[in-house]
Amino acid sequence: MPDMTTNVRYVRGIGEQRAKSLQKLGITNLRELISYFPRAYEDRREYRRIADLVPGENACVRAMVATEPKLSHIRKGLDLVKLRVVDESAALELTYFNQSYLKNSFHLGEEYVFYGKAEGNPPRRQMVNPLFEPEGANRVTGRIVPIYPLTAGVSQNVLSSAVRQGLDACADDLTDFLPEDVRKSCQLCHVRYAYENVHFPADEEALAVARRRLAFEELYLLTLGLRLLRDRRGAVTGQKCAPTDLAPFYDALPFSLTGAQKRAIGDAVRDMCADRPMNRLVQGDVGSGKTMVAAAAIWFAAQNGMQSALMAPTEILAEQHYKTIAPLLEGFGVRCALLTAATTAKTRRSVLEQLSSGEITLAIGTHALLSADVTYQRLGLVVTDEQHRFGVDQRAALGAKGDNPHLLVMSATPIPRTLALMIYGDLDVSLIDELPPGRQSIDTYAVNSGYHKRIYDFLRKLIAEGRQAYIICPMVAENDELPDERKAVTVYAEALQKDVFPDLTVTPIHGKMKPKEKDAVMRAFAAGEIDILVSTTVVEVGVDVPNAAVMLIENAECFGLSQLHQLRGRVGRGSHKSYCILVSDNTGEDNRQRLAVMTKTNNGFAIAEEDLKLRGPGDFFGSRQHGLPSLRVADLTCDMELLHLSRAAAERLIADDPDLAAHPALRGRIDELFELHATAMN
Repeated sequence: MPDMTTNVRYVRGIGEQRAKSLQKLGITNLRELISYFPRAYEDRREYRRIADLVPGENACVRAMVATEPKLSHIRKGLDLVKLRVVDESAALELTYFNQSYLKNSFHLGEEYVFYGKAEGNPPRRQMVNPLFEPEGANRVTGRIVPIYPLTAGVSQNVLSSAVRQGLDACADDLTDFLPEDVRKSCQLCHVRYAYENVHFPADEEALAVARRRLAFEELYLLTLGLRLLRDRRGAVTGQKCAPTDLAPFYDALPFSLTGAQKRAIGDAVRDMCADRPMNRLVQGDVGSGKTMVAAAAIWFAAQNGMQSALMAPTEILAEQHYKTIAPLLEGFGVRCALLTAATTAKTRRSVLEQLSSGEITLAIGTHALLSADVTYQRLGLVVTDEQHRFGVDQRAALGAKGDNPHLLVMSATPIPRTLALMIYGDLDVSLIDELPPGRQSIDTYAVNSGYHKRIYDFLRKLIAEGRQAYIICPMVAENDELPDERKAVTVYAEALQKDVFPDLTVTPIHGKMKPKEKDAVMRAFAAGEIDILVSTTVVEVGVDVPNAAVMLIENAECFGLSQLHQLRGRVGRGSHKSYCILVSDNTGEDNRQRLAVMTKTNNGFAIAEEDLKLRGPGDFFGSRQHGLPSLRVADLTCDMELLHLSRAAAERLIADDPDLAAHPALRGRIDELFELHATAMN
């Protein structure tokens, strides 16, 4: 009899090959299968007359086959099956590509239900590759149908069928982790009802009830887990610093810090003088001066006889930090060293010896800082740049090289405070919500693709003046499969080079390239050897190129506002006037509203708040590799009331049962969700 741990390959219709594909979605057993929730739903219960079909909209029609299906071999690799169906109002032409077997699936005079996107206008209404089934079958029509995120080799039908079998096999084994009194007082349904109706909703009301229960459970478990982590952190003693006057550090700076920077430094210093280790997130917009906050904390640690380590996600960023921080700190006699994969063996040996002996106070580097042979005499502070680029385990590995060192995390992703408390619930948060004086705003325009010629002429003019440009392509998804970023970027770059800018240097960069290849391209761009860099969002967090003055973003509707803002922040870093051009042919009101926000403000926090309202937290959670359990159902924009309800219930439970000793199943589930992260979050 199958149970929750049964491998998905034993589900009928899956097998070895599809099981490998499902593994890419994080599905290996029945529990993961039934916990893989739909990303959207299509209501296929309402039928339309053919005469009432609207071009571009999906719809169900009930129609009779009026002509014999005709199979045509157009060329090698392309077969078409065509037929006409009718209802009492009009006729509809159907075309199926490369499905020659369908020629024998339709019978003249019989009725079927078809679901697809309507195309064409009267009298030639059409559908291409519509789903179909006999009247009354209700497998793919006649109900609310779940839509799942997919990967190559797994279709909606395969996944939906597998989930159905998984639920039938083990629904009785589902554990209800919520205490019964919490379930009743918060008016939540039973877990079995929730799973059944989130995948196969009987109607809108059943779906809403199921979703509410599952969203509550996610927020409840997350709140309890974070509370347990915080309590655990409170029990750990850190390396306590003695208060030290920061005036010498401030006086050595060639500029004045903003009030927000000084507040963040004050927060960090206060933490480092407390009994437990600092665990602080410094969050600020691009260009807000987070690096100076890190430099002040490192200087303060050095005054207390401690070493520090600053870890950046790429070699080029590590070098950038080294060039910014080392000259400042070495003026105080704080010795600094750079350690990356590019460091020569001889230099590396020397740096390792001096770190181990304590002669070097600050090591700046990449993952090379995590190597087993890197040891410190007294590591007291760990700084990580761009939090979402590091997994918790990497933070922990660096932290393990010291005795509960203080932790400072820098992030350039502005996140509304409510969301920050959820995402970084184990960290204290400092916001740098003002930009240094003189930081220029970037002129932002939203246009349609009809402006391409004018845009390209504008790029050519600026490049002739010595500037450089970024062009961002969204990843291209085909057939509802995973997007192919390589194809999108390289094809566009080749077309630009050949047809538009044959006399300029146009170079692609994307996430599928090896780190060394990406690094080489970014170095060449920073050195001015590349005029136009065509990229996916791999440049979202990256190196300063003060000479880059244009950020052109194609298909801007594909990105969240916060991501657009991050990309825009790649330009405007030098003395040159800079521009961001958002190209989108999506005329929907939502998209128009979103892009209008970008053209009106350069304030990342204002944009983040707007993004949360318009789009939900997907943008923030999407790129996060923080190590906390992700929210698959809860939406922090719509579910704020549920968030307050779940937090209040969690607080009551913790007050009565601080270690959850009386709730072993609940405690076990939290430990499982936060697995490996408890030690990492000290």
